[in-house]
Amino acid sequence: MLTAELQGVRAERDRFRAEVQELKAQLRADSTTSSAPPSTDKSWKPQSERVQTDRRTGGQPGHVGQTLAISPTPDQVIHLPLTGHCGCGQAWDDVPVEDRLARQVYDLPETRLHVTEYRVEVKICPCCTARQQAAFPTTVPGQVQYGPRVQALTTYLHTVHFIPLARTAEIVRTLCGSAPSESTIVVNLNVGAERLDDFEMQLKAGLGRQSVLYADETGSKVNGKLHWLHIVTCASLTLYGHHISRGSEALMAMGVLPDYRGLLMHDAWRTYLSLPMDHALCNAHLLRELRGLSEYFQQQWAGDLREALQLVYHQRKAKTLTAEGIAAFKARFDELVTAGLDTNPAIERVEGQRGQVKQSRARNVALRCQRYKREMLRFLDDDWQPFDNNLAEQGIRMMCVKRKISGGFRSENGGQVFCRIRSYVATLQQQGLSVWAGLVSIFAGNVFLPAF
Repeated sequence: MLTAELQGVRAERDRFRAEVQELKAQLRADSTTSSAPPSTDKSWKPQSERVQTDRRTGGQPGHVGQTLAISPTPDQVIHLPLTGHCGCGQAWDDVPVEDRLARQVYDLPETRLHVTEYRVEVKICPCCTARQQAAFPTTVPGQVQYGPRVQALTTYLHTVHFIPLARTAEIVRTLCGSAPSESTIVVNLNVGAERLDDFEMQLKAGLGRQSVLYADETGSKVNGKLHWLHIVTCASLTLYGHHISRGSEALMAMGVLPDYRGLLMHDAWRTYLSLPMDHALCNAHLLRELRGLSEYFQQQWAGDLREALQLVYHQRKAKTLTAEGIAAFKARFDELVTAGLDTNPAIERVEGQRGQVKQSRARNVALRCQRYKREMLRFLDDDWQPFDNNLAEQGIRMMCVKRKISGGFRSENGGQVFCRIRSYVATLQQQGLSVWAGLVSIFAGNVFLPAF
């Protein structure tokens, strides 16, 4: 009887120890040891996963320095004559110019709104007295309106740099002496998104033709309620979507992934894994989790696997990885994952317990490595196969910045408008095209379309 009670007490003690260790790990976790975003990190500097190499400080080899260059066509030239007398008494006005030296100043011109007035002729027919007038340009629908550059500027400040509406109007008023109201800026955003409808359709079609896509999602707020911002991207195209749902309903609304049959890189979220396509799992996430297991739970196998994964990745980047090296790493991978499963045995179901039995964090990571080994190690098969999901994570990081600067959205439509314009801006940036020229083209009525 006492032996049974002692065993029960020991089991409960072990359970409490595991819970305390789990809670300590949660409190100490940051973006370097878990999937938590960097925005949740404390004020101290997080550790980097990059392997340090010996190199000189300053620019990397081959980097071309940039500085202001002398312009061959200055807008204004101010001549500064030499006057007065030389020390010997000779008047400089009577001496010919031997040479000229130049210095230049780059500055902004004085800014003010440029007002263009369109005057159409009105005529009356001398035969039938019919009154007729010439046509105004289609870009001038009202009596008075702001032009495409002002509309592009407010859109640029609000959508690209996340300046709130009131501050956007204040900036334009300070620089130009006059500015549209907040409601007018919102109307401009809606008009811009509507004119980008054809762009978004072609963008989705272009993404569907890519061999590799990257996907991720993050939280967004609409009137204080949680919504989700999704991203599907590749090297030259980016699509953002805003939806109240995080799951398959949102992916269906975006209209790319449900019919996609290429390779999708993501962070092992179950909704992505349920899609009928080839999958690749982000190893940057895995490295952070392995670091957390090694540092907080003293899981030796996790630390060894992290070091081995980093080594083989950098060997592949340096093109020093051989077929024998790949085979050896895969065998080492299996060995360490098996050690992780042996170190963290399965928690058995207690009599009367319902539902799925919760396993330890270390066992869950080891099970994922065992089940999705092929998806994690795809980068070893071909150079074009990705190692991590950084492309999508970097693309979606701007939403975290927006939340800090200007908060959420006032309506669901506002989130969708933002995402469509932001998709256009991000795609232009990826292709090295002018964001400013693109935004002006939207409001000038001739939308510039990038390559798809």
